[in-house]
Amino acid sequence: MESGKRRGLADRKQLPVYSRRLREAREAYGISQRNLGIKAGLDDFVASTRINRYETGVHQPDLQTLQRLAAVLGVPVAYFYAEDDELAQLIRDFKSKGTRKH
Repeated sequence: MESGKRRGLADRKQLPVYSRRLREAREAYGISQRNLGIKAGLDDFVASTRINRYETGVHQPDLQTLQRLAAVLGVPVAYFYAEDDELAQLIRDFKSKGTRKH
């Protein structure tokens, strides 16, 4: 079981960085793939499938789609391309500080 867990982590590391970040941001936001897709302007009938394909690395969203996904999730587009986990967190934190009311 332990090796299966490690293999799962290794598989996740093989995904494109935008796929991993999209899933992380979506799960942190607490939204389903379908609802994220719909809020980002994707057709209701393909929303879940498209987001799933982005998260599994089958397809890469174009910049305009990624911008809409980022807007829904409240993260900057740069977050999706930060290969380092700490840098990704800094980018997220920076965005959230900029949008808070003082």
